Amino acid sequence: MENKLYQRAWWLALITVVYNLIEGFVAIYFGVADETLALFGFGVDSFIEVLSGLGIIAMITRIRKNPDTERSQFEITALRITGTSFYILAVGLGATVIVNLVSGHKPETTLSGLIISSISILTMWLLIRAKRDVGEKLNSAPILADANCTLVCLYMSVILLASSAIYELTGFGFVDSLGAIGLIYFSFNEGKEAFEKARGIECSCED
Repeated sequence: MENKLYQRAWWLALITVVYNLIEGFVAIYFGVADETLALFGFGVDSFIEVLSGLGIIAMITRIRKNPDTERSQFEITALRITGTSFYILAVGLGATVIVNLVSGHKPETTLSGLIISSISILTMWLLIRAKRDVGEKLNSAPILADANCTLVCLYMSVILLASSAIYELTGFGFVDSLGAIGLIYFSFNEGKEAFEKARGIECSCED
């Protein structure tokens, strides 16, 4: 029974990676095409989540074989790369927000952001439920922590949905930058937590 649960957790991690990979390509494409910073940043975040997800897959594989072993070098490296990537994303988004505010730049449309974020919210919600179910049955803190990190992805999707919807309704250009600022907040926190995990400090992300 336990082996089946770990197998299920592994597949959930793989689904998360594949989904974020597809979401990243689509979000960045439309983010560039529609000139919306929030959607572009959301797409870049999805690619960073892919790196994080690969570390989770390695972690589950290790725990499944031997629960008492320490993190592998691959997991630690993946966490450090993920943390660095989140910090770079936060700085890049911050700089672009300033440029957009000074220039008064406005997106062409945020309709794509509405659609992508809505799909993401549903997908992340289903993944969170499934991961928490497995984590609770296995009494696994790392898997439950992964579920909470997926919850952060859901929060970021909500920010994108809200900023996209408000812009479509009002045409107020600052809203796109405001959405990007929300992504900066979560990117910085995820970067910090990735480095804490690499140092062996367990955390549960934002809950």
